[in-house]
Amino acid sequence: MCTKHDENNKILHKNYSTFPDQSSLRLKMNCANSRPFTVLVEGNIGSGKTTFLEHFRQFEDITLLTEPVEEWRNLKGWNLLDLMYSDPAKWAMTFQAYVSLTMLEMHRRPTSTPVKLMERSIFSAKYCFVEQMKRLGTLHPAQFAVLDEWFKFINTEIPVEADLIVYLKTTPSIVYDRIKKRARSEEQCVPLSYIEELHKLHEDWLINRTHADCPAPVFVDLSISHIPGDITDSPENNVLHSLYAHDGGVTSTTP
Repeated sequence: MCTKHDENNKILHKNYSTFPDQSSLRLKMNCANSRPFTVLVEGNIGSGKTTFLEHFRQFEDITLLTEPVEEWRNLKGWNLLDLMYSDPAKWAMTFQAYVSLTMLEMHRRPTSTPVKLMERSIFSAKYCFVEQMKRLGTLHPAQFAVLDEWFKFINTEIPVEADLIVYLKTTPSIVYDRIKKRARSEEQCVPLSYIEELHKLHEDWLINRTHADCPAPVFVDLSISHIPGDITDSPENNVLHSLYAHDGGVTSTTP
């Protein structure tokens, strides 16, 4: 029977000397045989998640699911993303409720491939973005309580599977510059302080483990040299070994 393994609590850095033992990694892959092996790509705004995912379009046995930003921009003609940034006190809960719905749909969407890569997840929506809004006072405590109860219900009653988290760890000042350069109209009012606080929440969730539980092992600046060489000829191996042909690491992380 497939159960959560202690390796779920391990964080693997580019220069870290260990990798999950091969038997436990195979166990996780075997557990995923009846469903896609699911990788969550997490990181701050502007950390390079979309660029990272584009690398995997070359593989026919991997399904890519990017953040449903266009759905957030056009819900029956309403741009919820713009409304949220323009008047967060009024629209934050509405926006986050819809984010939860669309992210849950992505988690539950049937795929014909053995591997699924997702840009963000219902977990980062709750543990980073909703939490940030609560700390800033953008969400009233009662609004946060409603979103929290919805998340607990989903997490308990609806299967949301994750086998691996890739964290694109990037310096806040760098992603802030990227946000300005890509010039999404909704993001132009986002201050550096907001990015810095989001960075801290990602760090506390995925690195320090002081904020919330992780649903899967976390890889940070994954190096191809630390992947067991005899796990071959599988789509999961494509995810692990092709993470890059770039000098042994993820190029979208902190330089």
